[in-house]
Amino acid sequence: MFCITLESTDPFFNLAIEELLLKNSKEEYLILGINNPSVIIGKHQSPHREVNTKFVIENDIPVIRRISGGGTVFHDKGNLNFTFIRQSEAGKQIDFRKYTLPVIEFLLSQGVEAKFEGKNDIKAGGLKISGNAEHVHRNRVLHHGTLLFCTSLDVLRNSLRKDTSCYTSRAVESNPSSVMNLNEKLNSFRDIYEFRTEMMNYFLKNLPNAVIYKLSPSETEEAELLAATKYKTWEWNYAYGPEYTFNNSFQINGKKHTCRLFIKDGKIRECEIEGSDEMADVNKKLMGCRHMVKDMLEIFEEENIILSDDEIYKFF
Repeated sequence: MFCITLESTDPFFNLAIEELLLKNSKEEYLILGINNPSVIIGKHQSPHREVNTKFVIENDIPVIRRISGGGTVFHDKGNLNFTFIRQSEAGKQIDFRKYTLPVIEFLLSQGVEAKFEGKNDIKAGGLKISGNAEHVHRNRVLHHGTLLFCTSLDVLRNSLRKDTSCYTSRAVESNPSSVMNLNEKLNSFRDIYEFRTEMMNYFLKNLPNAVIYKLSPSETEEAELLAATKYKTWEWNYAYGPEYTFNNSFQINGKKHTCRLFIKDGKIRECEIEGSDEMADVNKKLMGCRHMVKDMLEIFEEENIILSDDEIYKFF
Protein backbone atom coordinates (compact mmCIF):
# COMPACT_ATOMS: atom_id res chain seq x y z
CA MET A 1 0.00 0.00 0.00
CA PHE A 2 1.31 3.44 -0.96
CA CYS A 3 1.14 5.94 1.91
CA ILE A 4 0.87 9.62 0.99
CA THR A 5 1.10 12.70 3.19
CA LEU A 6 -0.39 15.51 1.16
CA GLU A 7 1.65 18.71 1.20
CA SER A 8 -1.24 20.70 -0.27
CA THR A 9 -3.92 22.22 1.98
CA ASP A 10 -6.06 23.12 -1.05
CA PRO A 11 -9.33 21.16 -0.69
CA PHE A 12 -10.02 21.38 -4.44
CA PHE A 13 -6.69 19.76 -5.30
CA ASN A 14 -6.89 17.19 -2.51
CA LEU A 15 -10.34 15.98 -3.59
CA ALA A 16 -9.11 15.83 -7.19
CA ILE A 17 -6.07 13.68 -6.35
CA GLU A 18 -8.32 11.20 -4.56
CA GLU A 19 -10.48 10.83 -7.66
CA LEU A 20 -7.50 10.45 -9.98
CA LEU A 21 -5.80 7.79 -7.85
CA LEU A 22 -9.10 5.93 -7.56
CA LYS A 23 -9.87 5.93 -11.28
CA ASN A 24 -6.48 6.04 -13.00
CA SER A 25 -4.49 3.53 -10.96
CA LYS A 26 -4.67 -0.08 -9.81
CA GLU A 27 -2.53 0.54 -6.74
CA GLU A 28 -3.83 0.80 -3.18
CA TYR A 29 -3.35 3.99 -1.19
CA LEU A 30 -3.58 5.53 2.24
CA ILE A 31 -3.69 9.34 2.16
CA LEU A 32 -3.48 11.77 5.07
CA GLY A 33 -4.24 15.42 4.39
CA ILE A 34 -5.21 18.71 6.00
CA ASN A 35 -7.41 21.26 4.23
CA ASN A 36 -8.00 24.98 4.40
CA PRO A 37 -11.45 25.93 5.77
CA SER A 38 -14.11 24.46 3.48
CA VAL A 39 -17.52 22.80 3.59
CA ILE A 40 -17.59 19.46 1.78
CA ILE A 41 -21.02 18.22 0.75
CA GLY A 42 -22.04 14.73 -0.35
CA LYS A 43 -22.53 13.92 -4.03
CA HIS A 44 -26.33 13.84 -3.75
CA GLN A 45 -26.89 16.90 -1.55
CA SER A 46 -28.27 20.40 -2.16
CA PRO A 47 -25.65 22.90 -0.96
CA HIS A 48 -27.92 25.75 0.12
CA ARG A 49 -30.00 23.37 2.22
CA GLU A 50 -26.94 22.02 4.01
CA VAL A 51 -24.90 25.19 4.37
CA ASN A 52 -25.36 28.53 6.14
CA THR A 53 -25.02 30.43 2.86
CA LYS A 54 -24.65 33.85 4.48
CA PHE A 55 -21.91 32.73 6.85
CA VAL A 56 -19.78 30.89 4.29
CA ILE A 57 -19.96 33.75 1.79
CA GLU A 58 -19.08 36.38 4.39
CA ASN A 59 -16.19 34.24 5.64
CA ASP A 60 -14.97 33.17 2.19
CA ILE A 61 -15.43 29.46 2.92
CA PRO A 62 -15.84 27.43 -0.29
CA VAL A 63 -18.55 24.80 -0.65
CA ILE A 64 -17.29 21.77 -2.58
CA ARG A 65 -19.09 18.63 -3.71
CA ARG A 66 -17.23 15.32 -3.37
CA ILE A 67 -17.79 12.16 -5.42
CA SER A 68 -18.89 10.07 -2.43
CA GLY A 69 -22.35 10.11 -0.88
CA GLY A 70 -23.30 10.86 2.70
CA GLY A 71 -23.64 14.12 4.58
CA THR A 72 -21.88 17.44 4.90
CA VAL A 73 -18.62 17.88 6.80
CA PHE A 74 -16.47 20.87 7.70
CA HIS A 75 -12.73 20.94 7.08
CA ASP A 76 -10.11 23.28 8.46
CA LYS A 77 -6.49 23.03 9.55
CA GLY A 78 -7.59 21.43 12.81
CA ASN A 79 -9.13 18.46 10.98
CA LEU A 80 -7.15 15.50 9.66
CA ASN A 81 -8.55 13.73 6.61
CA PHE A 82 -7.76 10.07 6.00
CA THR A 83 -8.44 8.20 2.76
CA PHE A 84 -8.19 4.54 1.80
CA ILE A 85 -8.31 3.53 -1.86
CA ARG A 86 -8.38 -0.24 -2.25
CA GLN A 87 -9.29 -3.06 -4.59
CA SER A 88 -12.53 -4.78 -3.60
CA GLU A 89 -14.67 -7.82 -4.28
CA ALA A 90 -18.15 -7.51 -5.69
CA GLY A 91 -20.71 -7.56 -2.90
CA LYS A 92 -18.13 -6.57 -0.29
CA GLN A 93 -17.38 -3.06 -1.45
CA ILE A 94 -19.30 -0.88 1.00
CA ASP A 95 -17.90 -1.66 4.42
CA PHE A 96 -17.50 1.28 6.80
CA ARG A 97 -16.39 -0.88 9.72
CA LYS A 98 -13.55 -2.41 7.68
CA TYR A 99 -12.07 0.92 6.64
CA THR A 100 -12.50 2.71 9.95
CA LEU A 101 -10.98 -0.16 11.96
CA PRO A 102 -7.32 0.83 11.34
CA VAL A 103 -8.12 4.39 12.46
CA ILE A 104 -9.92 3.17 15.58
CA GLU A 105 -6.99 0.88 16.40
CA PHE A 106 -4.58 3.81 16.05
CA LEU A 107 -6.72 5.91 18.39
CA LEU A 108 -6.87 3.04 20.88
CA SER A 109 -3.07 2.88 20.77
CA GLN A 110 -3.10 6.54 21.87
CA GLY A 111 -5.47 5.85 24.74
CA VAL A 112 -8.65 7.09 23.06
CA GLU A 113 -11.62 4.71 23.49
CA ALA A 114 -13.02 5.20 20.00
CA LYS A 115 -15.88 3.16 18.56
CA PHE A 116 -17.71 2.85 15.25
CA GLU A 117 -21.30 3.93 15.82
CA GLY A 118 -24.38 4.48 13.70
CA LYS A 119 -24.08 4.34 9.93
CA ASN A 120 -20.70 5.96 9.34
CA ASP A 121 -19.36 7.71 12.45
CA ILE A 122 -16.45 7.21 14.82
CA LYS A 123 -17.26 8.43 18.33
CA ALA A 124 -15.41 8.80 21.61
CA GLY A 125 -17.38 9.08 24.82
CA GLY A 126 -20.57 9.30 22.77
CA LEU A 127 -19.35 12.36 20.82
CA LYS A 128 -18.58 12.33 17.11
CA ILE A 129 -14.94 12.73 16.13
CA SER A 130 -15.15 11.39 12.58
CA GLY A 131 -17.62 11.31 9.69
CA ASN A 132 -17.03 8.89 6.81
CA ALA A 133 -18.18 8.34 3.23
CA GLU A 134 -17.49 5.86 0.44
CA HIS A 135 -17.56 5.70 -3.34
CA VAL A 136 -17.26 2.62 -5.54
CA HIS A 137 -15.58 2.76 -8.93
CA ARG A 138 -15.68 -0.59 -10.70
CA ASN A 139 -13.67 -2.96 -8.47
CA ARG A 140 -12.18 -0.17 -6.36
CA VAL A 141 -13.41 1.60 -3.25
CA LEU A 142 -12.66 5.12 -2.05
CA HIS A 143 -13.23 5.51 1.68
CA HIS A 144 -12.52 8.86 3.26
CA GLY A 145 -13.16 10.31 6.68
CA THR A 146 -12.49 13.23 8.97
CA LEU A 147 -10.74 13.31 12.33
CA LEU A 148 -11.52 16.37 14.43
CA PHE A 149 -8.29 17.17 16.26
CA CYS A 150 -8.45 20.90 17.04
CA THR A 151 -11.10 22.14 14.61
CA SER A 152 -12.80 25.47 15.25
CA LEU A 153 -16.12 24.04 16.45
CA ASP A 154 -17.77 27.47 16.42
CA VAL A 155 -16.94 27.93 12.73
CA LEU A 156 -18.04 24.35 12.05
CA ARG A 157 -21.43 24.93 13.66
CA ASN A 158 -21.93 28.34 12.04
CA SER A 159 -21.07 26.97 8.59
CA LEU A 160 -23.85 24.39 8.64
CA ARG A 161 -27.54 25.23 8.30
CA LYS A 162 -29.53 24.48 11.42
CA ASP A 163 -33.08 24.91 10.07
CA THR A 164 -33.77 23.25 6.71
CA SER A 165 -37.58 23.61 6.85
CA CYS A 166 -37.64 26.07 3.91
CA TYR A 167 -36.26 23.38 1.60
CA THR A 168 -38.13 20.44 0.09
CA SER A 169 -36.03 17.98 -1.86
CA ARG A 170 -35.21 14.32 -2.42
CA ALA A 171 -31.57 15.20 -1.79
CA VAL A 172 -29.67 13.34 0.91
CA GLU A 173 -29.92 15.07 4.28
CA SER A 174 -27.12 15.36 6.80
CA ASN A 175 -27.51 13.90 10.27
CA PRO A 176 -26.12 16.47 12.74
CA SER A 177 -24.33 15.09 15.79
CA SER A 178 -22.66 16.51 18.88
CA VAL A 179 -18.94 16.66 18.21
CA MET A 180 -15.66 16.98 20.08
CA ASN A 181 -11.99 17.51 19.28
CA LEU A 182 -9.47 14.76 19.93
CA ASN A 183 -7.03 17.16 21.58
CA GLU A 184 -9.45 17.22 24.51
CA LYS A 185 -8.33 13.65 25.17
CA LEU A 186 -4.81 13.80 23.72
CA ASN A 187 -2.32 16.20 25.30
CA SER A 188 0.84 14.50 24.07
CA PHE A 189 0.85 16.22 20.66
CA ARG A 190 2.01 19.79 20.06
CA ASP A 191 -0.25 20.22 17.03
CA ILE A 192 -2.15 18.40 14.31
CA TYR A 193 0.98 17.95 12.21
CA GLU A 194 2.68 15.96 14.94
CA PHE A 195 -0.54 13.96 15.33
CA ARG A 196 -0.56 13.27 11.57
CA THR A 197 3.09 12.13 11.64
CA GLU A 198 2.37 9.72 14.49
CA MET A 199 -0.67 8.34 12.67
CA MET A 200 1.31 7.83 9.46
CA ASN A 201 4.13 6.08 11.34
CA TYR A 202 1.56 3.78 12.95
CA PHE A 203 0.11 2.83 9.57
CA LEU A 204 3.56 2.27 8.05
CA LYS A 205 4.26 -0.24 10.82
CA ASN A 206 0.86 -1.94 10.92
CA LEU A 207 -0.60 -1.97 7.40
CA PRO A 208 0.64 -4.79 5.11
CA ASN A 209 3.29 -3.71 2.59
CA ALA A 210 2.94 -0.05 3.51
CA VAL A 211 5.56 2.26 1.94
CA ILE A 212 5.87 6.02 1.59
CA TYR A 213 4.85 7.40 -1.81
CA LYS A 214 5.36 10.84 -3.34
CA LEU A 215 3.04 12.19 -6.01
CA SER A 216 4.71 12.50 -9.40
CA PRO A 217 4.77 15.80 -11.32
CA SER A 218 2.32 14.35 -13.86
CA GLU A 219 -0.10 13.27 -11.11
CA THR A 220 0.10 16.72 -9.56
CA GLU A 221 -0.51 18.39 -12.92
CA GLU A 222 -3.51 16.16 -13.66
CA ALA A 223 -5.02 16.88 -10.23
CA GLU A 224 -4.58 20.62 -10.69
CA LEU A 225 -6.39 20.40 -14.02
CA LEU A 226 -9.24 18.32 -12.55
CA ALA A 227 -9.55 20.74 -9.63
CA ALA A 228 -9.89 23.67 -12.05
CA THR A 229 -12.29 22.00 -14.49
CA LYS A 230 -14.50 20.20 -11.97
CA TYR A 231 -14.07 20.87 -8.27
CA LYS A 232 -13.90 24.66 -8.57
CA THR A 233 -16.92 24.94 -10.88
CA TRP A 234 -20.47 26.04 -10.14
CA GLU A 235 -21.69 23.29 -12.47
CA TRP A 236 -20.31 20.56 -10.18
CA ASN A 237 -20.75 22.16 -6.78
CA TYR A 238 -24.23 23.68 -7.22
CA ALA A 239 -25.92 22.66 -10.50
CA TYR A 240 -25.22 18.93 -10.17
CA GLY A 241 -27.42 18.43 -7.11
CA PRO A 242 -31.06 17.26 -7.09
CA GLU A 243 -33.90 19.68 -7.80
CA TYR A 244 -35.51 21.37 -4.81
CA THR A 245 -38.24 23.81 -3.77
CA PHE A 246 -37.61 26.77 -1.49
CA ASN A 247 -40.49 28.39 0.45
CA ASN A 248 -40.16 31.33 2.83
CA SER A 249 -42.06 34.28 4.27
CA PHE A 250 -40.33 37.46 5.46
CA GLN A 251 -40.46 41.23 5.83
CA ILE A 252 -38.94 43.58 3.25
CA ASN A 253 -39.39 47.34 3.55
CA GLY A 254 -41.97 46.76 6.25
CA LYS A 255 -44.14 44.54 4.06
CA LYS A 256 -44.73 40.83 4.47
CA HIS A 257 -43.66 38.78 1.45
CA THR A 258 -43.91 35.14 0.52
CA CYS A 259 -41.57 33.37 -1.82
CA ARG A 260 -41.64 30.06 -3.64
CA LEU A 261 -38.75 29.02 -5.86
CA PHE A 262 -38.33 25.77 -7.76
CA ILE A 263 -34.70 25.10 -8.65
CA LYS A 264 -33.47 22.52 -11.13
CA ASP A 265 -29.88 22.18 -12.37
CA GLY A 266 -28.99 25.05 -10.08
CA LYS A 267 -31.31 27.54 -11.81
CA ILE A 268 -34.68 29.03 -10.88
CA ARG A 269 -37.30 27.35 -13.07
CA GLU A 270 -40.41 28.61 -11.25
CA CYS A 271 -40.68 31.79 -9.22
CA GLU A 272 -43.56 33.22 -7.17
CA ILE A 273 -42.79 36.22 -4.97
CA GLU A 274 -45.82 38.05 -3.52
CA GLY A 275 -46.23 40.96 -1.13
CA SER A 276 -45.54 44.04 -3.25
CA ASP A 277 -45.94 45.13 -6.87
CA GLU A 278 -42.21 45.51 -7.41
CA MET A 279 -41.53 41.97 -6.23
CA ALA A 280 -44.38 40.57 -8.31
CA ASP A 281 -42.89 42.28 -11.37
CA VAL A 282 -39.48 40.69 -10.87
CA ASN A 283 -40.79 37.10 -10.90
CA LYS A 284 -40.30 36.59 -14.64
CA LYS A 285 -36.88 38.24 -14.58
CA LEU A 286 -35.64 35.65 -12.09
CA MET A 287 -36.65 32.72 -14.29
CA GLY A 288 -33.47 31.05 -15.51
CA CYS A 289 -31.31 32.89 -12.97
CA ARG A 290 -28.84 30.80 -11.02
CA HIS A 291 -29.92 30.33 -7.40
CA MET A 292 -26.86 32.17 -6.19
CA VAL A 293 -26.65 35.33 -4.09
CA LYS A 294 -24.64 37.38 -6.57
CA ASP A 295 -26.80 36.41 -9.55
CA MET A 296 -30.08 37.22 -7.81
CA LEU A 297 -28.74 40.51 -6.49
CA GLU A 298 -27.87 41.58 -10.02
CA ILE A 299 -31.44 40.93 -11.19
CA PHE A 300 -32.92 42.88 -8.27
CA GLU A 301 -30.56 45.81 -8.89
CA GLU A 302 -31.49 45.84 -12.59
CA GLU A 303 -35.11 46.22 -11.47
CA ASN A 304 -34.18 49.01 -9.01
CA ILE A 305 -34.93 46.80 -6.02
CA ILE A 306 -32.30 47.50 -3.41
CA LEU A 307 -31.96 44.74 -0.83
CA SER A 308 -29.81 44.87 2.28
CA ASP A 309 -27.15 42.27 3.01
CA ASP A 310 -29.59 40.48 5.29
CA GLU A 311 -32.60 40.71 2.96
CA ILE A 312 -31.03 38.87 0.01
CA TYR A 313 -30.48 35.84 2.22
CA LYS A 314 -34.25 35.58 2.73
CA PHE A 315 -34.15 33.79 -0.64
CA PHE A 316 -31.71 31.11 0.59
